Amino acid sequence: MSQKNREEIKKRLQQLRDKIDELDRTVLSCLKERLAVVKEVGALKRELGVEVLDLGRERAVIERILAENAGVFPEEALKAIFLEIVHTCRTAQEPLKVAYLGPEATFSHMAAIKFFGHAADFRPQEALLDVFEETEAQRTRFGVVPVENSIEGTVSATLDAFSEYKLKVCGEVFVPISHDLLNQTGRKEDIKKVLSHPHALAQCRRWLRKNLPSVPVEEVSSTAFAARWAAVDPSVAAIASPLAARTYHLQVVAHNIEDFRGNVTRFWVIGKEKTAPTGRDKTSIFFSISDRPGALFEVLRCFAKRSINLSKIESRPAKSEPWRYFFFLDCEGHLADEKVKSCLEELEKLCVHLEWLGSYPAGEAP
Repeated sequence: MSQKNREEIKKRLQQLRDKIDELDRTVLSCLKERLAVVKEVGALKRELGVEVLDLGRERAVIERILAENAGVFPEEALKAIFLEIVHTCRTAQEPLKVAYLGPEATFSHMAAIKFFGHAADFRPQEALLDVFEETEAQRTRFGVVPVENSIEGTVSATLDAFSEYKLKVCGEVFVPISHDLLNQTGRKEDIKKVLSHPHALAQCRRWLRKNLPSVPVEEVSSTAFAARWAAVDPSVAAIASPLAARTYHLQVVAHNIEDFRGNVTRFWVIGKEKTAPTGRDKTSIFFSISDRPGALFEVLRCFAKRSINLSKIESRPAKSEPWRYFFFLDCEGHLADEKVKSCLEELEKLCVHLEWLGSYPAGEAP
C-alpha cells in the first residue's frame, strides 16, 4: 500500500470517528429532550390523578421500536437499550422504591433490575416475608418475589404469603438461572464447605456429588448470602450467580454447574397497583371450594366454556383449617376482558372463598 493510500485511509477513518462523535452528541441531546418530555408527562398525570406507571404504554414503545428497526440493529441489544431508557425516564417521573429478597446480587435482585432498570431505588430484605411487609406498609412501592422455578416447582412461601398480606400481582418477569461455584482462590482443593440456597443446592446435586463428594453442603437464606460468607471465609465456596462473583470479588471455580440446562425462575412484582390491560395479560386468583364431588370440575368448566386458557393451577393447605385447601390459578387474559370478568363473577357463586390476586402483563419466558 502506497503512502498516499495510507494517508487517505487515515483521513477517512478520522472522518468516520468525527461522525460517530457527532451522532453520540445527537443521541445524548435526544435523550435529554426525551427526559424533559417524560417529566412533563409525569407532572400532567399527577394533576389528573392518573398513575404514572403504565406498563402497557411501555410495552407498546418497545414493540414499536423493534418493528421500526426491522432487524437492522441487533434486536436483543436494541431491546435492552430502550428498556433501560424507558425505565430511567419512568424513575425520573416518579422515584420507585423496590423491595427484593437480598442481599445484593441474588436472582431476585437480577429480576428487579430486569423489570425496573438500574435507576430504581432497590431495598434488599433479609426474608421473603419482609418483602411483603415492606410493600404492604408502603415503605416500598413494589416488591419482587420468586413464585416458580422450571425445575424445582412452586415457591410455596410466596403463595402462602398472599393469605396474610393484601397485595396484588402487578407484573411478572422470567430470569434464566445459571449457577457458578465461587470462592476466594478459584481452586477446588481449598473448599471445605459449600453454601447456597436450598433450591440452588437441589439444582446442582449431581455436580456436587460427582465433583465434591466428601464436601459438606449447608443451606442458607440466599445465594448472595452464601457469596458474602465465601468472601470472608477462604474455606467456604458458594453456589451463586455470575453477578454475585462480580459483586463480592470472588473467583469462579466452575461455571454452569446446574444439573439441567434451561432452568428459569418466574418472579412476581407485587404491590397495591391495578395494572391496565396490555393485550397480552395474565390473571391470578386463589379460591377454596366446598368438599363435595364435582366442585373443582365446576370451577374449571367456567374457564373451559369461555375458551380461557389456564397456565397454572396448584393446591395449598389452609394452615388455619386442617384438611382444607386453597387453589392458586393463573389464566390468560385481564379482568377488564369481558369473558374473564364474567368467569370470575360465576366463580364467586361456586367458591367458598375467591380472591383476585391481580391482572398484569405477561412476562416473556426465555
